[in-house]
Amino acid sequence: MAEFFMEIGSEEIPSGYVEPALRYMEKELSSFFTRNRIDAETPKTMGTPRRLIVSVKGVMEMQEDSVDEFLGPGVSVAYDDQGHPTKAAIGFARGKGVDVADLIRKQTPKGEVVCAQVENKGRATPSLLNDYLPQLINEIPFKKKMRWENKTRPFARPLHWLAALFDGKALEFEFDGIKNGAVSRGHRFLKPEKFNIENLESYLDECDKHSLIVDPERRKNSILEQIRRLAEQAGGQVKKDEDLLNLVNFLVEYPVAIKGDFDPEFLKLPKELLVITMKSHQKYFPVWDKEEKLLPCFITVSNMPGSEGDEIRKGNERVLRARLEDARFFYDEDRKKNLEEFVDLLKGVVFQKKLGTIYEKVGRVTDLAGIVSNQVCQQKEEQVRRAAYLSKADLVSQMVFEFPELQGIMGGYYAAHSGESAEVAQAIKEHYRPTFAGDDLPSDDIGAAVAVADKLDTITGCIAVGLIPSGSEDPYGLRRHALGVLQIILDRGWQVSFRNIVNDSINLIADKAKLEKEEIKKHVEDLFFQRYKTLLNGEGFPYDAIDCVLSTGLDSIVDVKAKVAAFSDLKKQPYFEPLAIAFRRVASILDKKVDGEIDPGILNEPAEKQLYEAFLKVRNPVLDHIKKKEFSSALEKMGEIKPSVDNFFDNVMVMVDDLSLRSNRLCLLRDISSLFSDLADFSKIVLKKD
Repeated sequence: MAEFFMEIGSEEIPSGYVEPALRYMEKELSSFFTRNRIDAETPKTMGTPRRLIVSVKGVMEMQEDSVDEFLGPGVSVAYDDQGHPTKAAIGFARGKGVDVADLIRKQTPKGEVVCAQVENKGRATPSLLNDYLPQLINEIPFKKKMRWENKTRPFARPLHWLAALFDGKALEFEFDGIKNGAVSRGHRFLKPEKFNIENLESYLDECDKHSLIVDPERRKNSILEQIRRLAEQAGGQVKKDEDLLNLVNFLVEYPVAIKGDFDPEFLKLPKELLVITMKSHQKYFPVWDKEEKLLPCFITVSNMPGSEGDEIRKGNERVLRARLEDARFFYDEDRKKNLEEFVDLLKGVVFQKKLGTIYEKVGRVTDLAGIVSNQVCQQKEEQVRRAAYLSKADLVSQMVFEFPELQGIMGGYYAAHSGESAEVAQAIKEHYRPTFAGDDLPSDDIGAAVAVADKLDTITGCIAVGLIPSGSEDPYGLRRHALGVLQIILDRGWQVSFRNIVNDSINLIADKAKLEKEEIKKHVEDLFFQRYKTLLNGEGFPYDAIDCVLSTGLDSIVDVKAKVAAFSDLKKQPYFEPLAIAFRRVASILDKKVDGEIDPGILNEPAEKQLYEAFLKVRNPVLDHIKKKEFSSALEKMGEIKPSVDNFFDNVMVMVDDLSLRSNRLCLLRDISSLFSDLADFSKIVLKKD
């Protein structure tokens, strides 16, 4: 068994490109060995901005031999009456490269045919790799590829060297004019000289000598330890931030953490502004004290040694100071105006060309937020409307123009500065939430009402003008907005009529709509149905329990989840399947609308009388449990009718010739069905017998 090793050396590849490229190389190499009948261990990948590395141990030196079988013409066609091969057999054998005498017979569903067995001798693994590796390198996926100078093959950044070895020997191939070898290069600035490679072990030894940490996990741990130590020395701590850590990890080959300082006067700026400036723009780690307050310092990770640290620190401090000076200027200029003065400027900002301006959207959101608040926090309606009216004002501020990530957040600060109540300022600050998976939700009813109205207006508005998500296309984030609406309503426990607020939102957008109202409503409901199914599936509820509840309608979002939970618990009971089958029988016979009322006087069969009595016994308790939102108790009580249902179907013919009897029995089944039809559609349940 041998070892395969490869390093692709280039200019610095963008940080976000490296991990996907390594995952691709691992997957494709594993697939290559499998399909070529070569035993090998799982590939191990490593990488830095300048190199993509993969190593595979336990690789067979030769491909396994194989035998391919090819079916030919039928025996009656392949041989004449004397058993001599015909032209058909001779031509088939010649085409497969075998002697006609070596053909064998094989029985198939279509009869007996001749068969050619072709033996394939395995090729040497290095030969196969020489053919395959240029293709692998060419197909590594990057978000953006470019061609460099006179090169014909695109790549993320210019390639400088290739080092691919099998069993310690360099393979013989080239890629876009670069010949493969067995030589790598050290750290660009610290140890730039070349070094020879024999295998993974020797490579890692040389990397240590040439100021390279190529293992991403080892590099990440080094960064974490260094920034933790520096933060503690500064009297603070660094919060866990995997995204920033991964980004920085693939920006360096030899990480050196350096602490820098900034003027404490900048701490008077909003902390979100300071954090975004440090993290998003400069890739710095902010330092916090134990009381969650920012300290006037930061930690950056350099690709240079500590001896150069002072110059690097001063350079980073200068850059941060310049950015914070700009931010302070924008902040001071914006606060010279009252936040409400910005609202009128929204008339010049287009939200979407078919939906008009942001100012028009604000008007719709204000009205819709008022409608929502009237249902969930009536006493706060005035504050909700005020927050909605001011919610987008900061979009035309200098600060948000420079730092778009701060939309809403700066509006909250400016609202407080303008004398708005703390509740209104907080609602403005939070009304975009949630903006991503796992994001915080609005912290009170005011912000939640504005957030629901804002997201729902975007959904109904876009759908109304034909901008409907399809496949992976969702440029306006309607799926994310729908999920946000669901999460907020569930979090607040609001008992609101979803149908009504969707209807209100559609009415508010009516003058812009290109589709009919019912068509808009259907698309909106379909979107929410799919998002709710995804949400509930993610929480571990059975998919058929979700389907059977959602099939009854989506009006109370809170009740739907409670019903799904109750139904999921019912599914675990040993008596569930017989109960579900019984209720299916009730529903299946009601294939069309049944009019009229039950007439107890013409119930003449003992089984139907028993069923009617059982129905009367459970009806009021079930309805009372449903009214109190006690859905598990309602389902449990409803189960008591099951023996009477079975007895009824065993002994009573429903579809009799006597129309009055038939109608009366159908009315009885209809009323029983109506008891559970608001809770679940039992036809959607998947049973073991199915």
